[in-house]
Amino acid sequence: MPSQTSLTVKKNDTTTDVTYTAITPSSGDKNPAVWRNESVGTAMSHRPTLTLSSRNNGGGTARRMEGMLMYPTTVTGSDGKVTVADKCLITIGGVIPVGMPTVDINEAVSQAMNLFKTTQVLDSFKNGTAPT
Repeated sequence: MPSQTSLTVKKNDTTTDVTYTAITPSSGDKNPAVWRNESVGTAMSHRPTLTLSSRNNGGGTARRMEGMLMYPTTVTGSDGKVTVADKCLITIGGVIPVGMPTVDINEAVSQAMNLFKTTQVLDSFKNGTAPT
């Protein structure tokens, strides 16, 4: 199993890095690992947060992976108070069969993640519509 480290990705401008700091590693099934962008916001609730958790399916024949990015937008009121106005929630999940050959799992996961980061899929999410 991988050890938790901080994650660095490109921002929307494709040149600027943003780091999600490793906050809490998973302590086992159903307990998420947590990363947070500590470079923005004046309070923890204002900061984008990534979670990733895993657990067995009911029959023990597969592992369920669940990930979520919570990205808030804030507004400053006339009193100067900053509050969260809305949140963009992006989730991803997968069922990984425990009896499937590792080579096939590796290929399936790599292709899925690479497909999700293609321009067409990214643009679809940014616009909130599927390709037509």
